[in-house]
Amino acid sequence: MSDKDSFMPAPELGRSFRPGLGVNLLMRDVMEGVRFAKEVLGATILHANEDFAAILYGESVWMLHHDRTYRGNVVQGLVQGFEGRGAGIELRVYGCSPDHAEARARAQGFTVLAGSMDKPHGLRECVILDHEGYAWVPGVGIPDKTE
Repeated sequence: MSDKDSFMPAPELGRSFRPGLGVNLLMRDVMEGVRFAKEVLGATILHANEDFAAILYGESVWMLHHDRTYRGNVVQGLVQGFEGRGAGIELRVYGCSPDHAEARARAQGFTVLAGSMDKPHGLRECVILDHEGYAWVPGVGIPDKTE
């Protein structure tokens, strides 16, 4: 992890993103979000401090911003006063073993809403709530038994 001054400038980071879906989560405690990403999901932390984190898993990068960094942003008003953020959103982490993530989440006291199981849509997955109430779904493909 690095301090505020050693990571790339924000405009450079913004220009570095490839086409695709970007995820930015507003948090009351960014460093707890970093801990969850690293210790439960096995993500790589590109940068982290109390205001901002950039996180890599596979080829996906997502960001965490502390609420105070969003002053004046229209999105901040959507999360004020809510305990469980991201209601109705599942953050899916493909290629992340649900069994390992579930075990690590339970060992660290995170809430497991659904334990690891094979699903009819071809994935083995579980559902874990992080400290902010975001629902994370690590999943891996179930091998085709007909091959």
